[in-house]
Amino acid sequence: MLPKYFPLFPEQASKLAFHVDALYFFILGVTIFFTTLVAVLILIFGIKYRHDKHPVPHQIEGSVPLEIFWSAVPLGIAMVIFTWGAVLFIQQNRPPRGSLDVYGIGKQWMWKFQHPGGQREINQLHVPVGRPVRVTLISQDVLHGFYVPAFRAQMEAIPGRYTTTWFEPSKPGTYHLFCTEYCGTKHNGMVGEVIAMEPGDYEEWLRGACAFGSLATEGQKVFARMGCVTCHRGDNDARGPNLFRLYSTQVRLQGGQRVLADAAYIRESVLNPSAKIVYGYQNIMPTFQGQLNEEELIELVEYVKSLDNAGQLHQTITNTQPEPPVNLRKMQQGIDVTKPGNNMIPAPPSHSEQMETVPKLQPNAPQTKGQQKAPGKSQ
Repeated sequence: MLPKYFPLFPEQASKLAFHVDALYFFILGVTIFFTTLVAVLILIFGIKYRHDKHPVPHQIEGSVPLEIFWSAVPLGIAMVIFTWGAVLFIQQNRPPRGSLDVYGIGKQWMWKFQHPGGQREINQLHVPVGRPVRVTLISQDVLHGFYVPAFRAQMEAIPGRYTTTWFEPSKPGTYHLFCTEYCGTKHNGMVGEVIAMEPGDYEEWLRGACAFGSLATEGQKVFARMGCVTCHRGDNDARGPNLFRLYSTQVRLQGGQRVLADAAYIRESVLNPSAKIVYGYQNIMPTFQGQLNEEELIELVEYVKSLDNAGQLHQTITNTQPEPPVNLRKMQQGIDVTKPGNNMIPAPPSHSEQMETVPKLQPNAPQTKGQQKAPGKSQ
């Protein structure tokens, strides 16, 4: 009854929560054991070797086995804690493949979240149960701390830099979200909640939430509005690198270095394009520093991330109409494909239409000059 109303520890509501608590309680148990042992030995030795029983102290010679013992045992315990903590640290910092991506922006004094389908939330985050969720964080002003105690997930949101954390909710419920970094006068009011839902309920929430288009579609609009298509056309004569299938690949730079084209690289290339010049291209791209906010930068990242080799957007769950694929040819011609009707792609001809366009030869039709048999050739 007492833990129900006065809980000593937050509930375990994620896949890693039990493992984090197990390590914590192991360290706590080791600490209590050795603290008690030292206290008891001090009490015993204080009584046994008190002054009235031993007025003249006696020299005690050292013991090599004892020295080895009390050096090896703490070393072994420390190595167990180190190995256990290192494995857990790696698990906490490596989201599984197929994780659901969510973007979080810390701002004085609120949390703003964006889903791939375009759903946006403030101080609330809806996630499905039983699926890993990777949260990419960034701060719009000062340092913030994303912390969900029930998930044992904590990560700083840093200005100008993407950080990531992940968790896998194990049961439905509403869990507290806190900011763990003092971020100003209203720091104590920067709280929210994470709502874990069954997969079916989560899918229904996605379709019912307010969304005007996926992040990739909105990023496509930013891409066209800022005139990026004039240089990043995807052909051999383009003045900018090809962006199709760029994400998560190794990019060769001038000087021979190679960097991973992740979200941080794309963001830096937009705001500080001269920092990393792609091999074979000139430093002619202007900076967009101050022209795009963090939400638009996230949309650009998702747009580049969603481009496959044909320049098409991957479909995401949204409550809007299905998104048409990007008409790459029109983008190369400078046409704003974000306007209604400009992104139409002609449907390929049907099989019957293709057959009608193929010329048919009549059995007794006279041969033309090009079809006549060359002299000297045997049949």
